[in-house]
Amino acid sequence: SSLHAPVAVRCCAKRSFSTDAKNVPNYSEFIKPHSLRREASPIRALMPLLKLPGMVSLGGGLPNPDLFPFASLDFETNTGDKLSLTKGELMDALQYSNTNGLPPLLDFLYGLQVSEHNKQKSDDWSICVTTGSQEALAKAIDMLIGPEDHVLVDDPAYAGTLAILKPIGCNLIGIKCDSEGMIPEELEKAMQNAKAKGVRPRVMYTVPTGQNPSGCTASDARKEQIYKIACAHDLIVLEDDPYRFLEYGLDPYPKDEDIESWKRPVSSSLFSMDNQGRVIRFDSFSKILSSGLRLGFATGPTALIERINLHTQASNLHTSGVSQALCSKLLHNWGMEGWEAHANKVALYYMKRRDIFEKLARKYLSEYAEWSTPSAGMFVWFKLNGISDTQDLIQNKAKDANVLLLPGQAFSPSNSKSEYVRAAFSTASPEDMEKALSRFAGLLAKEKS
Repeated sequence: SSLHAPVAVRCCAKRSFSTDAKNVPNYSEFIKPHSLRREASPIRALMPLLKLPGMVSLGGGLPNPDLFPFASLDFETNTGDKLSLTKGELMDALQYSNTNGLPPLLDFLYGLQVSEHNKQKSDDWSICVTTGSQEALAKAIDMLIGPEDHVLVDDPAYAGTLAILKPIGCNLIGIKCDSEGMIPEELEKAMQNAKAKGVRPRVMYTVPTGQNPSGCTASDARKEQIYKIACAHDLIVLEDDPYRFLEYGLDPYPKDEDIESWKRPVSSSLFSMDNQGRVIRFDSFSKILSSGLRLGFATGPTALIERINLHTQASNLHTSGVSQALCSKLLHNWGMEGWEAHANKVALYYMKRRDIFEKLARKYLSEYAEWSTPSAGMFVWFKLNGISDTQDLIQNKAKDANVLLLPGQAFSPSNSKSEYVRAAFSTASPEDMEKALSRFAGLLAKEKS
């Protein structure tokens, strides 16, 4: 079936890297008892059967589509393509549908993952479409993490994930990050410290590309080290990668004559390295298509993705069919080459903004802060000179000076004081960037005096 057909445009280079593929985790040791008790909904189990030729259904309680007050759905892309859902596509979008996603969308996503991550399609891994990658992440955490568990996370860590983890009552072990992300030696040290205390962390969470908040991106060599440690200590890895398609590298924005031939850098992922079935990968359309569509997808070991699907069956049933159908229509219209062209365009756009923002930061903040140049994403992580706690400065004084930033403490797994501040360069105009950074510099000058 085309569902499993590899459609290769460009993929990460094969590296001479291997771990023992026999060491597959015993998932029953990782999955929480309430998740193990989840069973397939008998009603949801009927959904795939409804499409079988000749099938007459009196089983499912589907609303009659003749009463749906929507006759057609047409849209136009920003490049002028006029697209319409067929009658059948519209009916599929408006009706209850498969928990794991609409088949045409899944068809494209399998091809994308095979191409992007140099994977062979197999029954060992699966994809589920979710209402933003945050939903998949929250359900994976629910499946794997309970009170008193010890969980390894980036330090600093994405505040949205901390908001899921902290109420659980688990113990967060922050692993220091540098400009290349999570530091392997710090991860190994944390594992040894945990062992000495008689505790065993089982789950690690990391954002490897354009990390929120630090803007750092892990090199392939760094990811290999992290993955080897995960294998050695039998960890399940949650690879949260919403900024993968916003990777642009450290080079400056290309000259006009080079823009046409510019290609986004394609790095290896932890998922691409995973031959033991211990990585669940989370992708998002929010940063590359639209955040309001609320579409993401999780890719990983079939046994674990199936648990997420069972959770969805018992909660929101499936992600919005209309969002999925719009996205699917667009992606199939583009094909893999059109997707790649769009991804390049998005990466270039953020690369240009990075350059403008950093030039202004050098102009206004050089004497007050230091930072690493981001090679992906939309964030700069400023370390302020001589200020050990940025909370009051940002929450009160910066607000009064009409500039909004985020204090580093918001991203601390241990809620510790922080000398850092996060700035986003995604939406402000160059004029507003300059206004904000000059106001911030004025504030820091006052603090210094």
